[in-house]
Amino acid sequence: MQLMDYLDKIHAKYEVKQHRPTFTAQEMAAEEHVPGIHVAKPVVIKADESYYMCVLPASYKIDFDMLKRQLGAESLELAEEGEMAKMFGDCALGAEPPFGNLYGLTTFVDETLAEEDYIVFQGGTHENAIRMEMSEYKRLAKPTVMSFSYPSQ
Repeated sequence: MQLMDYLDKIHAKYEVKQHRPTFTAQEMAAEEHVPGIHVAKPVVIKADESYYMCVLPASYKIDFDMLKRQLGAESLELAEEGEMAKMFGDCALGAEPPFGNLYGLTTFVDETLAEEDYIVFQGGTHENAIRMEMSEYKRLAKPTVMSFSYPSQ
């Protein structure tokens, strides 16, 4: 399912902007002239045998030890590219939207990002930026808010 088709079907409130191709959340933040704290970076992890989507600010990194403890997992690792390609067949690799629920994944959003008024994220391609109010994102994605990241600087 294409994200924007889904958003239109459910009458979601969002804005789309076209930009030059970007391949990281930080590149998109620069291209869109938006602080990295507002750019939602989805990261798929594998905890034991289950996959989850973690959504954090572009300028942050996952604290794997903290997340592992919170999930009560014995092992925790990033999903591999091949696994990602299978999960998100309708998206360009690396342009996955932060809606794990649309792909059968439980979604966690870091509390740092959850406190922002709005987020910007890729909509399945490297050329689209979608802006959405955080309240609308929470309503649609139904993420669990957790603390699992730290600033990358």
